[in-house]
Amino acid sequence: MVLWMALAGGVTAPLGLDSYLPVPEDNPLTAEKAALGRALFREKMLSRDRTVACTSCHVEEKAFSDGKPLAVGIEGRVGTRRSPAIVNRVFGKSFFWDGRAKSLEEQALQPISNPKEMDLSLAEAVERLRESAYAGEFRKVFAREVNGEDLGRAVATYVRTILSGDSPYDKYMAGDSRAISAEAKEGLRLFRGKAGCIRCHVGFNFTDERRHNTGAGKIDAEGLFKTPTLREVARHAPYMHDGSMATLRDVIDFYDKGGKANPRLDAEIRELKLTEGEKRALAAFLESLSGRVSEGFR
Repeated sequence: MVLWMALAGGVTAPLGLDSYLPVPEDNPLTAEKAALGRALFREKMLSRDRTVACTSCHVEEKAFSDGKPLAVGIEGRVGTRRSPAIVNRVFGKSFFWDGRAKSLEEQALQPISNPKEMDLSLAEAVERLRESAYAGEFRKVFAREVNGEDLGRAVATYVRTILSGDSPYDKYMAGDSRAISAEAKEGLRLFRGKAGCIRCHVGFNFTDERRHNTGAGKIDAEGLFKTPTLREVARHAPYMHDGSMATLRDVIDFYDKGGKANPRLDAEIRELKLTEGEKRALAAFLESLSGRVSEGFR
């Protein structure tokens, strides 16, 4: 069961976001748990050779992405997909590019055991934590010894506090007509109309949380990948699930041409025939979605 919890206790919803957070009934959001999760998010002992942490691929200055085409784990092992920006994932309905995890608690644990990421078994991760100062912190927060489920709960709680809003776009929507340029306003009109972006990038978080085939990158059996949020999009290049597009203009050009033809291409993908001016306006609007990124109970 999912409960909706009002932001409180030091966490303030940025302008433009829902002020209530959907959280699981069995993992309520608390400041103490988020603080533990924040420390674990930065803890390199959770990787086999103690060189990599969650924050290695999710860097605050890059909207919690890493700026690399593909994720890089221990010993320089290169993954098959880009590290996604994880702002506003509290509002997510499934996780990872392929949507295979159904909760943040489930998602939080998988990189630890993934051979291309942190390459440490969950059992060994728990054992390391039990032999460290974290053992006492887990007892304070969960009133029991360290275990894998609570490790996932702590990290997931912290990730739920990573929020992005208060952008020029949000200020414009709140009534400040000067918050974005005339070009960005035209881009918003195109986003909602001719360009059709809003078909998938919908709502205050600019994502339908569904998987689509756009023909981007290498096509697997289905070619279905989740619609990412466009919050902070100008700050987390490169783009697409495989990092195959370096700039926002590359992405706009790709969709303007109707994506890449393949048997499973999404029915919404079609040639747009945008002018050069319209492409610039659309990029200006997307840049207006960068605002304030906050994390933790601070």
